[in-house]
Amino acid sequence: MARRSNEPFLWLLFSAGGTLAALLIPVLLILFGLAFPLGWLEPPSYQSALALLNHPLTRLVIFALCFLGLCHWAHRFRYTLYDGLQIKHLNEVIFVFCYGGTIVGTVLAGYLLWTIR
Repeated sequence: MARRSNEPFLWLLFSAGGTLAALLIPVLLILFGLAFPLGWLEPPSYQSALALLNHPLTRLVIFALCFLGLCHWAHRFRYTLYDGLQIKHLNEVIFVFCYGGTIVGTVLAGYLLWTIR
């Protein structure tokens, strides 16, 4: 019996991460990188920003953005190493490095989001 590949699932995470990052990160960069510092918009107060961050839905969205963004990075970096540098012979090491980094980064993001008070 042939072994089923996990590639479709990894491509799903790759595309979800790219889509979510393409939709949310530019908005956050414009708000926190331009609009608030240049005075185009009134920045939120510390208390209102902390109240927003303490909401479970906000934490879930930030966690999903971190997780899917890291999945997107891992898949893109893996295939950059495979195709760009032609080092397919290190398949197992690259796979563990890329997706292990995603797991470590996701756990770290979850810990930081869980401990914010």
